[in-house]
Amino acid sequence: MTGAIAQARTFSRPTKVLLINQFTINIGFYMLMPYLAGHLSYTVGLATWAVGLVLGVRNVAQQGMFLVGGSVADRFGYRPAIIAGLALRVVGFTLLGLVTSLPALILGAALTGLAGALFNPAVRAYVAAEAGDRQTEAFAVFNVFYQAGILLGPLVGLALMTVNFGAVCLVAAATFAVLMLVQLGVLPARTAPAAGPAGVLAGWRTVVGNRSFVLFSVAMTGSYLLNYQVYLALPIQVRQVTGSERWAAALFVVSGALTVLGQVRVTTWIRRRWTAPGALIAGVLLMTGAFLPPLLAAGRPPDITGPLATAIALGPAVASCALLALATMIVYPFEMATIVSLARDQLVATHYGFYNTVSGIGIAAGNLLVGAAYDLATRNGWPAVPWLMLCMTGLASAVALYGLWRHGHLGRAPSERDVVAV
Repeated sequence: MTGAIAQARTFSRPTKVLLINQFTINIGFYMLMPYLAGHLSYTVGLATWAVGLVLGVRNVAQQGMFLVGGSVADRFGYRPAIIAGLALRVVGFTLLGLVTSLPALILGAALTGLAGALFNPAVRAYVAAEAGDRQTEAFAVFNVFYQAGILLGPLVGLALMTVNFGAVCLVAAATFAVLMLVQLGVLPARTAPAAGPAGVLAGWRTVVGNRSFVLFSVAMTGSYLLNYQVYLALPIQVRQVTGSERWAAALFVVSGALTVLGQVRVTTWIRRRWTAPGALIAGVLLMTGAFLPPLLAAGRPPDITGPLATAIALGPAVASCALLALATMIVYPFEMATIVSLARDQLVATHYGFYNTVSGIGIAAGNLLVGAAYDLATRNGWPAVPWLMLCMTGLASAVALYGLWRHGHLGRAPSERDVVAV
């Protein structure tokens, strides 16, 4: 973390503000969201379907509106989109903490999701514009601050839960209110480097017509599905082998801590040795390999009992999580910089919005298949099926990326030396 802080100091003041902004956004978000379902179920007393509805509305409002949020940022400037998103999250979190009626909770969830759709593309486009030719370094540091917020947020929320969930929501809302005031006071206005065609629909047509970018977005959906298994398949696996959900927290600690400690070093090492496409392909291949430990351990419980048996049973899931974290450290900075490169510095926030929308659709569709694979494995005694499916998904994504690179969609086509290096 100290290396990331030292590197952060070398960037412009707006970039420093955005790094602190993202760190604090994640603290505010993750101090609340891990405990929202329990609050809605046990404190408010909603039926399970209603809890799912509220959480689903938040996800749809964010994923479904990313493209709109990116267009707003490109049309009106990055700073207004960031400030508007922060303001919406103040209102949304306040509602989630104070109201108990289902319509009001749905409204709060929708505003919370829309807020993320507004400021996420704008923040990334702003960082890319400020970083210039140091985009890869900037996004590496950005990921450190991002993950540090995820690590700290749930701990702050847990401490505030000793009061009640309302206190968590109000503190989170106050956090976003302070952030909004900071952006108003110290964040300079920043418009898109190139405005692109007039009109939102014309901008969308430009993005969709960018064949290389669209193909890259689709190819990368596999990596997002694999990464999401830290929230789905791996916690399910932990529950199955230990009989308790509390051990799932170890996955998030491992992932966040490794990223905070290693991101800058990994990015520096990779930049000296590989091109951006080579790093992307290698990272996605490593994501694929991350699911080999649970695949090889599937259906083989330890012959011993007690704490040692629990540790051994957790081993494959923890190893998978650690490898996913390392793979993401390799991929993320080059992925974000590649989006800017493929956008040709035009409508960058809209491109980020489209990219997030495509990845969200891929995650939703892929999770349905992962869930179906789990059901199939449980019914038929085939515990390796979901892990095998995830490995095949990762391989398909890596092959697709290599195909794009080979045909010049990701920049210079690879030479024989490049192929050997990958």
